[in-house]
Amino acid sequence: MIYFITILIAYLLGSIPMGLLLTRLAGKGDLRKVGSGNIGATNVMRVGGLRMAGLVWILDMAKAIVAVFIGNVVVGDVFGAWCGFAAIVGHCYPIWLKFRGGKGISSLFGVLLAVSPISFVVCGAEWLIVALTSGISSLGAVIVFCLIPVLGFLIGVNIGWPFLAIGGLCMWRHRENIKRLFAKTESKIEWKWKK
Repeated sequence: MIYFITILIAYLLGSIPMGLLLTRLAGKGDLRKVGSGNIGATNVMRVGGLRMAGLVWILDMAKAIVAVFIGNVVVGDVFGAWCGFAAIVGHCYPIWLKFRGGKGISSLFGVLLAVSPISFVVCGAEWLIVALTSGISSLGAVIVFCLIPVLGFLIGVNIGWPFLAIGGLCMWRHRENIKRLFAKTESKIEWKWKK
């Protein structure tokens, strides 16, 4: 029962729609009705600029970090990683928004930071290099999704499985981006410091 309750708490933490809440508080309207309609940091940048998007990114990371921490305290490191996965599920499929949420990349980085800071640095560097050189955020993200299971299994088989689940879920959430990447129609990042 304690496992179920902890996983549920992690899911509910992940379900908090930071982007939607922050843009509403800032008077930017309903984030779901602009741009891509996504509640993540990339769409926040379209309406609130880079600083607001950065804050949303940090908050989405933080809720995943807290979920991992709770799992670590209640059971241990491996369960903490699974709690991180539950938080990402919550971010992608939040109960408060009829299960229509973000794509999980920011919360993924929160889990990486909490579970394996080295993996966080490796994946963060890869994403930045690819995103900045190509101008396509999703390309860097897709490579991250392929990379994290490898890093997880290098850490240990018990960490590899939740990392594989995270990579698979985020890959699924980016399936439309992947189609556009193959079709060479994926949009590039529009860097806006403020809006």
